[in-house]
Amino acid sequence: MQANTHRLRMLARRGLSVSMSAAASHPQRHGLVALSSLHSTTTISTVAIPTATLRHFSASAAGAWCSASADASSSTPPAAAASTPCMATLAAYYSKHQARPPIPSQQHPVFGTIPAEVKMVEVGPRDGLQNEQRKVGVNEKIELINRLAAAGLRVIEAGSFVSPRWVPQMAQTASVLRGISLYKNVSYPVLTPNLKGFEEAVKSGAKEVSIFGAASDTFSRKNINRSLEESLTQYESLAHRIIEADLPMRGYISCCLGCPYEGPIDPQRVAYVAKRLFDFGCHEIALGDTTGVGHPASTAAMLRAVLETGIPPQNIAVHFHDTYGQALANILTSLQMGIGIVDSSVGGLGGCPYSPGATGNVASEDVLYMLQGLGIETHVDLNKLIDTGRFIFGVLGKPTRSRVATARACATTVL
Repeated sequence: MQANTHRLRMLARRGLSVSMSAAASHPQRHGLVALSSLHSTTTISTVAIPTATLRHFSASAAGAWCSASADASSSTPPAAAASTPCMATLAAYYSKHQARPPIPSQQHPVFGTIPAEVKMVEVGPRDGLQNEQRKVGVNEKIELINRLAAAGLRVIEAGSFVSPRWVPQMAQTASVLRGISLYKNVSYPVLTPNLKGFEEAVKSGAKEVSIFGAASDTFSRKNINRSLEESLTQYESLAHRIIEADLPMRGYISCCLGCPYEGPIDPQRVAYVAKRLFDFGCHEIALGDTTGVGHPASTAAMLRAVLETGIPPQNIAVHFHDTYGQALANILTSLQMGIGIVDSSVGGLGGCPYSPGATGNVASEDVLYMLQGLGIETHVDLNKLIDTGRFIFGVLGKPTRSRVATARACATTVL
């Protein structure tokens, strides 16, 4: 709860404090429904979920719930809020999935205060492979994911539930999920861009999902055939279902530093989308430089705008493509601004079918090498990661894009 104290305090200024124990004993008196068994083990003393937060979950429903809360004789939830999670459910969800301790820090003699530990999020099996022309089989994807877990990565994006007509490489994600070895303390999130995809993911055993938006209206239309605001409305409804299922939800934002159609993106627009997704309940907001045009100055300006919304740094991730060779510099800038979650792709796999000219994600091997040089703990084994990259690029029949892996292969001695 400590990590979320600032946010809850800020929200409570205009909101309604609800004692969870009281709500559980007298749900109708507080205008709430009883928590489902999914939340029965959650321990919460007092939390605040205000009208300001609920406005993104339907203004009419929020008003109905607040009216019911003031009416102690109300015995049934108002019809207007039928499809909206109640305040008690929202409070339990936020506290369980968003509340995180501050990122432990250290003093570096050159770079100042930086994280002592970084969580690396491996996106190769989804974001990396989705743009590869050579079809990768189910067994090969399963082996890739298992190798990544054995290398020590604790978050591995396993695939996406999207139309195979648009992204053929992800057509067998359900089979992949059922076939991987589930390592202890490893999460395997999947991308679910719509309700159908979410329902298929749940049926396939997914325990964490991701949704995505864009900071560019044009990119959003090209990608999902919806405007930016239309996409947020869609994800509002999807977020309701994810919260009801009590699954952790990650939010991606594309084109945070530039768009192939609109050019440079205003940091305030990124901040707006990030805050919306965070208010929807996303436990992490991954800020993506989809085109790879960002540099340290633009990265700092964008992160500053997002942090000024009140989203804690421990709930923010960075996701850089390396089109202009700036990804590692941008990650170092992010570390200096307190960010401790970094997306990367083994071997630099990736690209984006809706971003012409964008190259792959920053290579996980290169990120790990830099983090180790800075004395930052990741719990990931570099040699095993390099071997995993060698495996998947062997499957694809092409050389790795990782500079570290390439250098190690050419070196006569181990560095």
